[in-house]
Amino acid sequence: MRLSSKATMMTDLPPWAQVSKGRGKHIRRVTALLGEWAEAMGLSADEQQCWLDAGRFHDALRDAPVEELRALAGSKLAEVELLHGPAVAAKLEREGETRRDLLQAIRYHSIGWKNWARVGKALYMADYLEPGRTFDQERRAELSQRVPVDFEGAFRDVVRLRMAYAREQGFTEYPESVELLASVG
Repeated sequence: MRLSSKATMMTDLPPWAQVSKGRGKHIRRVTALLGEWAEAMGLSADEQQCWLDAGRFHDALRDAPVEELRALAGSKLAEVELLHGPAVAAKLEREGETRRDLLQAIRYHSIGWKNWARVGKALYMADYLEPGRTFDQERRAELSQRVPVDFEGAFRDVVRLRMAYAREQGFTEYPESVELLASVG
């Protein structure tokens, strides 16, 4: 079962979504970027829809109470701000979503995962490269433009940049993140 159809607006959120106005804008930018890349890459209609769904659902519970996130995610992630991905994936699965690649993309979009299909890699990049973020705008714009023509190379560079930033900030290094970095070389 799929939760969305092509008739669904790319940023329509489910009734259970809990997002601030600012988070809603982020979701729209991520989804738009994924749509641009998918179209430029000539992806099939099904894969394009999967990418759009990843964008619109990835932060659908970003502003939910911590207790609700922990109950849905069943996660022991140290950083509360990382619980929303696993929580959304669990919620979507309970609602009948069966696209494993989509669920894994959303589940791990904040920390990374070496076993992703292309939708997971795309979401990871779009979440970082979306144009509303104010840091390192020139380099991120260049990377965003590379995605449709050098998908794997752009992905490798984004993984390295995100991990370097996480280390500079002293964020927890999850095994999934370390394995992803090792997998891109």
